[in-house]
Amino acid sequence: MSQPADLYHRDFNAWIAEQVDLLRAGRAGDIDAAHLIEALEDMGKSDLRELQSRLVILLAHLLKWEFQLQALSERWREFEGKRWRDTIIEQRAQIATLLEDSPSQKQTLTDAMERAYPKARALALKQTGLPDDALPRQCGYAPEGVLDEGFYPTAPEG
Repeated sequence: MSQPADLYHRDFNAWIAEQVDLLRAGRAGDIDAAHLIEALEDMGKSDLRELQSRLVILLAHLLKWEFQLQALSERWREFEGKRWRDTIIEQRAQIATLLEDSPSQKQTLTDAMERAYPKARALALKQTGLPDDALPRQCGYAPEGVLDEGFYPTAPEG
């Protein structure tokens, strides 16, 4: 194993610093290109994982808001869903920051929501104790609505 590759496996941050120094010094030929490519690809995947993770939390709270807020508010007059609202606001802000920092992620938002929704649904079911058939199996929210600060879904009539 070469010295740069060995450093990559022993101390990733030191390896990054070394690669940056090599680039700044104009020594591109000395860069550990294979691991640099791998690290850059992992960075892109990491951003997508963070987006999906935040969407899971946001979607779960939107589901709880839509399908449980009214029942809990009727049972306990003081229940307003403040913590749910706070979490919704926080996740929207964090997702907005992610999308500002990486605008190309907007192109993956619909797919990320589709992948996040089953986990969000499962989380909402666990947290609420609602029966499995209480929440839709498919995401009924549009990406624009999910990110809209004024969007809070209302309970379905029935």
